[in-house]
Amino acid sequence: MIPRLETERLVLRELRNEDFDAFAAFMADPDVVRYLHGEPMVRQDAWRMMATAVGHWVLRGYGTWAVERKSDGAFMGRVGMINPEGWPGLEIGWTLGKPYWGHGYATEAAAAAMRYAFLTQPVDRLISCIDPENKASQAVARRLGETKGPRHNIVIGGRNYVCDIWSIARADWQRRE
Repeated sequence: MIPRLETERLVLRELRNEDFDAFAAFMADPDVVRYLHGEPMVRQDAWRMMATAVGHWVLRGYGTWAVERKSDGAFMGRVGMINPEGWPGLEIGWTLGKPYWGHGYATEAAAAAMRYAFLTQPVDRLISCIDPENKASQAVARRLGETKGPRHNIVIGGRNYVCDIWSIARADWQRRE
């Protein structure tokens, strides 16, 4: 049910049980989670997060993919469509492990996810919820053609998080394609 996408350097595929150790390590890294939820995750919470990502495909018909590097099969993180209950819109989100930062992988994977989203989902706009201090993700959003919009509060696990809503309209995306 989860489609497989390919880019020049990456495969976007379903999350697998064998991805969990690397996923849990990424979610336990303070640098990786700083702008997601602030605190490193214990393995059990990382498992729930990964299971939620897989369940998103069943409940919504879309979700996040595992990002795998073609050259060596390394599991690098996740990217895709996020839209849990109460979310401000259909989001393109990305989280990669620290060893994979700074190589353009997030932009490459997110662009593929964005293309898939606009081709398969009846939305006029895609968003990315980005912490106001997360300069690296803001740079990815700019490369994707998103522009910064209003500040928004989202609630995750009963906690309030401030984010900026970055977005791109379908018409703007089509002009870029």
